[in-house]
Amino acid sequence: MAKNIVLASASPRRADLLRQLGLCFTTRPVDIDETPLPGEEASAYVHRLAGEKAVAGFTRAGDPDALVLGSDTTVVLDGRVLGKPTDREHAKTMLGALSGRTHQVMTGVALTGQAGTEILVSITEVTFRTLGEREIDAYCASGEPMDKAGGYGIQGRGGAFVSAITGSYSAVVGLPLDVVAGLLEQAGLPVWECWISNNNGE
Repeated sequence: MAKNIVLASASPRRADLLRQLGLCFTTRPVDIDETPLPGEEASAYVHRLAGEKAVAGFTRAGDPDALVLGSDTTVVLDGRVLGKPTDREHAKTMLGALSGRTHQVMTGVALTGQAGTEILVSITEVTFRTLGEREIDAYCASGEPMDKAGGYGIQGRGGAFVSAITGSYSAVVGLPLDVVAGLLEQAGLPVWECWISNNNGE
């Protein structure tokens, strides 16, 4: 149980999700080039970035016993990657494209330790109801879309746009908890053991 779990991300949403799992961890954001490779498919893109983030985080941690989580999320519509909007008009265009449609949220999760790196990709189908122009304008004016792939946050006001979801809700937020739990168990650290340790410490 004496494992140092590290989250290689500055995302407060991912940190909140790890706390939801009852894990004790440290945060070490990493800075990598997130430019897609020529012809790179979305699933391969999030797979690669999650791995690069976890490996970079492991290097930064300076602890051979550390287990480092890296993750990357993107929104895909008709096979096209929708990254974070560059400005308010870009966000409006994204949301207009997603309105009344079903898109995919792809989240790569990587766990790096002494034994190497394991990477999995979670794919969730998300359907938007038809959005009005005024509500898109109001949402973009709130500022919420600006740091989020696809221009919306399901855990915030953007949750009002979602009419259906097939797959992992937490993956859409930014970190599929079922995948994280599986990777940690595979690495010899089942999350339920953390629950026992935490309870004994109370």
